[in-house]
Amino acid sequence: MFEPKIRNEQTDLLMEAMQKLQSAEDAYRFFEDICTIAEVKSMAQRIEVARLLRAGVTYQEIAKETGASSATISRVNRALLYGADGYRRVLDALESTEE
Repeated sequence: MFEPKIRNEQTDLLMEAMQKLQSAEDAYRFFEDICTIAEVKSMAQRIEVARLLRAGVTYQEIAKETGASSATISRVNRALLYGADGYRRVLDALESTEE
């Protein structure tokens, strides 16, 4: 069983709250309240970087397309390769809903 490194009562509450979101509108409202605009944009950029990395796009092309720094691209790539499989699971779910 997966045991998150960040787990505590507060993160449990956050994850439970996220599971209660039932629409894109709910998600936008929640994230607009809980995060700064920069934080939301940063998370959105990282998921796009992860999607492009999985598609085999080069670091240089990803940087040009997303505006992400090489450090961000590298960090996302490291998470894809050695992380908790969060990106993979989310990207797999997104791909399966597109089909």
